[in-house]
Amino acid sequence: MNGADTAWVLVCAGLVLFMTPGLALFYGGMVPVRNVLTMMMQNIIPLGVITVTWVLVGYTLAFSNQGNSIVGEFDAFALIGVDTPQFHTVTTGVTIPALAFVAYQMMFAIITPALLTGATAGRLRFAGWTVFLVAFSILVYPQVARWLWHPKGWLTQLGAQDWAGGIVVHASAGAAAIAVLLVVGRRRGWPRLKTSPNNLPLMLVGAGILWFGWFGFNAGDGLQANGIAAQALVNTHVAGGAAMLTWLLVERLTSGHSTLVGAVSGAVAGLATITPCAGYVGTGAALLIGLIAGCVCCFAVGLKRVLHYDDALDVIAVHFVGGVTGSFLLGFFADSSINPVSEDGVFTGGGGALLWHQTVAIVCVVLFSFVVSWIAAAVISKTIGLREPGPEQDSLDLVQQGQSGYSLSGVTTRPSTSGRGAGEGREAAVQPGGPRLHVVSAIVNTERIDGLRDAMLMAGARSLELTETTVYTGRIHSQVFRSEVRQLDFEDRLRVSAAVDDEHEEAVVAVLRRFGAEPGSIHRLELSPDGGS
Repeated sequence: MNGADTAWVLVCAGLVLFMTPGLALFYGGMVPVRNVLTMMMQNIIPLGVITVTWVLVGYTLAFSNQGNSIVGEFDAFALIGVDTPQFHTVTTGVTIPALAFVAYQMMFAIITPALLTGATAGRLRFAGWTVFLVAFSILVYPQVARWLWHPKGWLTQLGAQDWAGGIVVHASAGAAAIAVLLVVGRRRGWPRLKTSPNNLPLMLVGAGILWFGWFGFNAGDGLQANGIAAQALVNTHVAGGAAMLTWLLVERLTSGHSTLVGAVSGAVAGLATITPCAGYVGTGAALLIGLIAGCVCCFAVGLKRVLHYDDALDVIAVHFVGGVTGSFLLGFFADSSINPVSEDGVFTGGGGALLWHQTVAIVCVVLFSFVVSWIAAAVISKTIGLREPGPEQDSLDLVQQGQSGYSLSGVTTRPSTSGRGAGEGREAAVQPGGPRLHVVSAIVNTERIDGLRDAMLMAGARSLELTETTVYTGRIHSQVFRSEVRQLDFEDRLRVSAAVDDEHEEAVVAVLRRFGAEPGSIHRLELSPDGGS
């Protein structure tokens, strides 16, 4: 057993595992605020479901020592026979523990179907999605992994190559996403629906975790701590950075803005595109592949408006197109001087044989994943249901989890020094026989929250409520999301409501005006002595 290789594979397994919660943060930050928990749950649940299916049947179907070139047998069911032999042979004279290989491959099986949830965001029922995960992890992924990553696999024997999952992971997940989209349909109101991301900083954190984890995703696939692993790691980083720059350039030329969402999308596109090539090409080729990826995937985002499919977070444009593009480009850039186990591509003197093998592999895997995923999704849809009904799509967190992702508003203040708090005023407001009270409310646009509170309490307000609201202003401003310009005429404001008596009403209104209450937004509502309106 090689201790360094074993340690490296185990570290890479942890890195790939870390990508799944990173994906949850990445997708979670880009969905509407009322659907963030649902999206994260859809990404996290594969950690439970596919861990079990992989241990029971997934591993043996994919990497059984028995079986044929299409599907494995059950000689390693529940990993019972995986310790015989005890080691997994990497190359002649080099072995690692079999369970290290099992764990590393498990993490790929987990994240693959999680990728497609970005396409179906805002529509999936949790129970139906869970059943689909079981079906995909047994019927689709193990077979594709065997075809390309097992020495007996028919695509391996044909001569197709896939270093870390451009076909096995990204193309199969993208094909499954297309199939599920055909079954669940579009979101309610799409394409008129214009939702905004709830937390772009959260998206950036998730993207950073994905980029970090991708080093284990790509550099660990040789199962050795050697020069090829270092080359794969460098290629991964170079392609991600290059794709980020080309995406931003295209975004700038087409929409006039270079955005954070564009930078992150470009990086992920480059990482997905270099995945099938990482251990087979040199650094210069990785740079070119990244530049191509950023351009191709950015333009692919517009396909959903041409073909009218509702890919909410552009999984098809980034992961599917990226994985397919990288697998195809491998036929041009593969270099046996970088990795002796690789065939040479068109540009390195190998002719078109590898390019043809790559094309066959892409077509076969995409068709297989699409057909089986469509059948599974259709059966689930007709039985337990896969799509949430229209009205429920607006608040999936409350419907499916009974809670919201953000319990605290963005309004923060320091404790008052006025000697009086809102609780004291509220008690006074509901005392029968007390002075007649009114509610005075107004829309303000101020950051001086502490000063507003203290001034209103000093002016005689009995209680205060401050809420965030969105108001129509008539002033048009633009937002850009993945090169799509959205024209908005609503803006964020604060609504202040205060309970006051007749004596202090004029002073409270004066305070509101001093703090920028918008004309026409000041209203007065009577309160009955028992606190009702």
